[in-house]
Amino acid sequence: MSSIPSDEQRLRDLALLRRVRDRIDREYVKPLDVEALARGVNMSAGHLSRQFRVAYGESPYSYLMTRRIERAMALLRRGDLSVTEVCYAVGCASLGTFSTRFTELVGVPPSVYRRQSAAGTAGMPSCVAKQVTRPVRNREAPAGEPLLA
Repeated sequence: MSSIPSDEQRLRDLALLRRVRDRIDREYVKPLDVEALARGVNMSAGHLSRQFRVAYGESPYSYLMTRRIERAMALLRRGDLSVTEVCYAVGCASLGTFSTRFTELVGVPPSVYRRQSAAGTAGMPSCVAKQVTRPVRNREAPAGEPLLA
């Protein structure tokens, strides 16, 4: 039995990783964990985590949280939900974890972001507001610097 060439295996792994990333993008509200994601593509959790980090520069969990924070930012800009409601609406089970990760990525707590974004994106089309307020990925936001001026 011949083994699969490494280039061919890498291409197969990349296709599977893309499926995992697409699933996270679609199902970010659902409770997703690495084991469940790995089972969905017949990989071990460890292999999935390592390969995902190589391909996308962050762990599957970090990517999931970034998706959730991006959606939370949009909901907070809308202004009709409380921070707690936004937390649960994006699939986070813990307000503390949500607030901590939001602050790490955005640079300000969700409540501050909500107040600032109302003034900073007033009159801006939502598609533009999404681009100019996108969370920082692969590194934390500078502490204490507000996202919007």
